[in-house]
Amino acid sequence: EVQLQACGGGLQQTGGSLRLACAASGFTLPYNIGWFRQAPGKAREWVADINAGSSITAHLDSVKGRFTISRDNAKNTVYLQMNSLKPEDTGVYYCTMATLYWGQGTLVTVSS
Repeated sequence: EVQLQACGGGLQQTGGSLRLACAASGFTLPYNIGWFRQAPGKAREWVADINAGSSITAHLDSVKGRFTISRDNAKNTVYLQMNSLKPEDTGVYYCTMATLYWGQGTLVTVSS
C-alpha cells in the first residue's frame, strides 16, 4: 500500500523556519514528489517539486529563495526547508507522488 506521511508543521513567527518531511512507504523513490499547500478558504496550490534523481527542482515564485525542496532516496523521504516564513505561508502542506497519491497534510501556521 502506497503511503505518504507528512510531518514537521507547527507554529512559527514571521521570519522563522520549519522543515517538513514526507516519508514514503509502499513504493521506493524514485518518483517525482511535490509539495502543495492549501490556505484557509483558498484552493490548493503547488509549492515545489523534485524529480527522481534530484537533478531538477522547481519552486513557486513566491517561495523562491526561501523554500528548498530536497530528497534522500536512501531514507525514502522528501523535505521542504522553509525559511523566512511569512503569514501568507500559512496553510496545510501536502506531499504528493505525481499527484496520484497524497499525504495527509501537516499544518503550518505563521504568526505576524
